[in-house]
Amino acid sequence: MAFYRQVGEVPPKRHTQFRRPDGGLYYEELVGEEGFSSDSALLYHRGVPSAIVDARPWELPDQTLTPNAPLVPRHLKLHDLFPGEEHKATDAVTGRRLVLGNGDVRISYAVSSLPSPYYRNATGDECVYVERGSAAVETVFGALEVGQGDYVIIPRTTTHRWVPTGSEPLRTYAIEANSHIAPPKRYLSRYGQFLEHAPYCERDLRGPAEPLLAEGTDVEVYVKHRGSGPGGLAGTVHVLPEHPFDVVGWDGHLYPYAFNIADYEPITGRVHQPPPVHQVFEGANFVICNFVPRKVDYHPLAVPVPYYHSNVDSDEIMFYVDGDYEARKGSGIGKGSISVHPGGHSHGPQPGAVERSLGAEYFDELAVMVDTFRPLDLGEAGTAVDDGKYAWTWSGRGPSA
Repeated sequence: MAFYRQVGEVPPKRHTQFRRPDGGLYYEELVGEEGFSSDSALLYHRGVPSAIVDARPWELPDQTLTPNAPLVPRHLKLHDLFPGEEHKATDAVTGRRLVLGNGDVRISYAVSSLPSPYYRNATGDECVYVERGSAAVETVFGALEVGQGDYVIIPRTTTHRWVPTGSEPLRTYAIEANSHIAPPKRYLSRYGQFLEHAPYCERDLRGPAEPLLAEGTDVEVYVKHRGSGPGGLAGTVHVLPEHPFDVVGWDGHLYPYAFNIADYEPITGRVHQPPPVHQVFEGANFVICNFVPRKVDYHPLAVPVPYYHSNVDSDEIMFYVDGDYEARKGSGIGKGSISVHPGGHSHGPQPGAVERSLGAEYFDELAVMVDTFRPLDLGEAGTAVDDGKYAWTWSGRGPSA
């Protein structure tokens, strides 16, 4: 992460003796990225962090991927995935349904009301967007209280669980990387401080404020890791002799944090601004952008909606969260929809959208976009809720007409 934090008790000097009140030693653990060459944190445990007493396979949710063939843009209706009261038997980890994926990133969706098991993703960082509801995200670093509009960044191998709070089901949109997820490099100084042109800064980020200590024995932790299953993934349940939440203190630059989309300050201009000005995070071979309520272009001849554009290098995945998305009117897309605009297909406003937008001063829209630099395939959830009609909405007729 871009700045240093200390939570709880740590010794004055790293890698030196740090003793418990009874005289025994705490166990120091370095959690670090890129083989001791990038951001890290030092955690001080009451128990041995490597200890396990049992292990068994965990059958992951369906990770099967199907190519987008024939190559067409698609409309996926996420709100159809968890009908009725299904959320009452679902948690935010094991209940995820895979919507889209490739070798770099997987996008899943869940609607849940149950606490998840303790979980760690050993394949990459996670960015989980909270569409609706609220939760306590309990982690080995401490807890985060999160709610509607929060991005929750969870570094690789962070043991954590999701505990829904409140009366509303928890709707989560999980972007799982096979790499690390961080603010764009162009927003940061060479030493990691947010620069003046960045649309958010350190003050907007919420990290754990105090240690989270728990007692327990034979505690199960679900681990997603590299393997020979679909997508190169596998799952294992580790049984720990003591509770993993035994960290009395930690410090460093690597930790989970939350950032609310309402704290993103949009960049606008006299004419239409390209998607990179809306970027919020990045991973290897993908970026995450968000489109928030904002004033729009103020040139006297401005066209506020996007121009038609060809995705030469990218698949563009837009999750429509809230508001009224002007460019997609007439397509059937609404709240809870995903549009899949694959590389190789030119896309842009629906017929009539350009004319309707002329003279607009403000767009009330909220969307999360993922652009990938390798093609995305459809997961079982994406296949299940494809409306089958979106590709023909620009022409007004399809192959059966």
